[in-house]
Amino acid sequence: MKAAIVGLRHCGKTTLFNALTGGVAEVGSYSSALKPNIGVRKVGDPRLPVLAQLTHSARIVPAEINVSDVNYVPRESQESSAISAEVLGYLSTADALVQVVRCFDDPSVPHPLGSVDPLRDVASFDLELSFSDLGVLERRLLRLKDKLKAARASERAAQQAELALLERVKTELEKDIPIRRQGLSPDEHKMLSGYQFLTAKPMLVVANVGETQPGQAAELEAEIATHHPGFVVLSMCAKLEMELLELDTTEAREYREVLGAPEGAIERLVSESLRHLGLISFLTTGPDETRAWTVQRGTPAPQAAGKVHSDIERGFIRAEVITYDDFVSSGSEHEARKRGVLRLEGKDYIVQDGDVINFLFNV
Repeated sequence: MKAAIVGLRHCGKTTLFNALTGGVAEVGSYSSALKPNIGVRKVGDPRLPVLAQLTHSARIVPAEINVSDVNYVPRESQESSAISAEVLGYLSTADALVQVVRCFDDPSVPHPLGSVDPLRDVASFDLELSFSDLGVLERRLLRLKDKLKAARASERAAQQAELALLERVKTELEKDIPIRRQGLSPDEHKMLSGYQFLTAKPMLVVANVGETQPGQAAELEAEIATHHPGFVVLSMCAKLEMELLELDTTEAREYREVLGAPEGAIERLVSESLRHLGLISFLTTGPDETRAWTVQRGTPAPQAAGKVHSDIERGFIRAEVITYDDFVSSGSEHEARKRGVLRLEGKDYIVQDGDVINFLFNV
């Protein structure tokens, strides 16, 4: 999974990046450089150490989220009127966008738009994404109409269907309805997937509160979610989460208690990101390693095998599947076989979260 963190200057997005990845990117300044901060967040999974202990694994490999802190300047605070091609490239390749919205007031760090207004900032950013998508749509519609003039009969039906869909999407975007809220069918989403439209991407909003605002968290989440349906909204103090990385577990817990800040904010952001994207993890385990593999919910066994290695997908024969709970209760794969809880599944099997799988293949 790739997640791009975006937001206005001085909203705390680099601070959140550091809290997520354990990075040390400089905060408190703003560079005009286009190169983003890049890092990795390992996804905590309590199932992995349990399996590793049962199978005496040499190492544990959790799933990962690739995180980029994109230096994006919205229209209201820049001279140019469009997202640059370089920034657009980073946003387009992301699976999800994480917008950090400033909810704290700090006179020493002025808000770039003059005042703290999270509802305005969220709406402004979505509008900017819509402008970008409309530009892509207009260019594609022009090319498609030219192609239709010379299209063969065998090509015309597909091109006409694409043209009709793009025109409908464009009309809705012009009414300020992002693609994610247009009620498109799975087949229509698939037809649009190659365009990497920004308003079609899942959006998570992080309401970045101050260290004295933990009591306002739930209220802020509800307010933003009410005005912007379809977004996952989470609140946290990114500065606090970053600073706590420097403390040991006991000191961090005591500091949270003093401030009244709950634990698990970063973990909640990670889990909500995966859930919102419809991602699950299947597991493999053995003496060499215990590993979590992330796939889209609804993935058939051969495509899941391809995550491990393309040769396994190409030569897929069947999958030996044990649920995590059955594996743990059995204590070993051998005992699971004896109890009859190990199943042989074919090419049509849909992988489930927590499946412990051994793929059989022949290339």
